Amino acid sequence: MKITTLDGKTPDIAKENIKKLKQLFPEVFTESKVDFEKLKQVLGEYVEDSNERYNFTWNGKGRALRLSQTPSLGTLRPWKEESKNWDTTQNLYIEGDNLEVLKLLQKSYYGKIKMIYIDPPYNTGKDFVYKDDFHDNIENYKRITGQVDGNGNPISTNTETSGRYHTDWLNMMYPRLRLARNLLRDDGVIFISIDDNEVANLKKICDEIFGEDNFTGEIIRKTKSMTGDEGSGFNLQHDN
Repeated sequence: MKITTLDGKTPDIAKENIKKLKQLFPEVFTESKVDFEKLKQVLGEYVEDSNERYNFTWNGKGRALRLSQTPSLGTLRPWKEESKNWDTTQNLYIEGDNLEVLKLLQKSYYGKIKMIYIDPPYNTGKDFVYKDDFHDNIENYKRITGQVDGNGNPISTNTETSGRYHTDWLNMMYPRLRLARNLLRDDGVIFISIDDNEVANLKKICDEIFGEDNFTGEIIRKTKSMTGDEGSGFNLQHDN
């Protein structure tokens, strides 16, 4: 059995993208820098010059994109003592922050994954806080991001009154989905569980990252049976 090993090093995604662009359009490079005016000329009618255009953006989107391109600061360490069938297994279980893990998987699994399933926070106001800064120790990181109280007890919240209700969630999801896209094969598929709180925003960022034409559809999963309307006049029984 061939076992894929992870060396703990992550590729520089920005440099890889520049390399691909140079292979496609070598004429747009001057002194190893991209000449965007030349690139516009090469792309011709496919360039949008108008200031008014269809666009989905939010505060922090640029930083979220850059975050997906920065190399990982983490390292994968095998735990043989807690593993099952170490010498023969074909499975890999990784415990850690999913952003760092996705970066670490880029080198060994880029373009090789056939199916991804994720169940991200639904952003209900009770289940989520993420601020991606890994330059601090984990205990302090959890404290400053509100994941633990003064006594170190776990808490997590992303309230609507924060003014960043959807923005925080989008900034968490965007780099992770970009990295997940890199791992998929050309015939790969991703399934994402979500509910009404963020389904509209999720669809928009997925259209951008995976391509609108690649959207197949929504699968409705009935989660409960109820007779009441929760005061809204609607009977909510499912997520997506």
